[in-house]
Amino acid sequence: QVQLVESGGGLVQPGGSLTLSCEASGFTFEYYEAGGWFRQTPDTDREEVACLTGLQRTAGYLDSVEGRFTISRDDARNILYLKMNDLQPEDTATYYCASAWGCGEGFVFHNWGRGTQVTVSS
Repeated sequence: QVQLVESGGGLVQPGGSLTLSCEASGFTFEYYEAGGWFRQTPDTDREEVACLTGLQRTAGYLDSVEGRFTISRDDARNILYLKMNDLQPEDTATYYCASAWGCGEGFVFHNWGRGTQVTVSS
């Protein structure tokens, strides 16, 4: 099955950190493709958290995570990461990764993973 596979979620206390990983299964996540992280709860629509362009590695973030989250990529291993610091209860969600030809409006994300749960609670 062609998809991206997320890992690294878990339960963390407010103020804590987690690093999510996203690896390709059944295909090659090419270095020139953009990678994005999204999140969704049962009560909210899916929202884009961060996106990293392919060639130029330009990152963009949701306002509420700017300065706390960092998206990056290991080109040698073709893994996309999301480092999350100072996590807050409102960050609780299922996090997904996906690939696209670029970041921004007009680009369609594909190869969606099944998600990894992040729960921030004391």
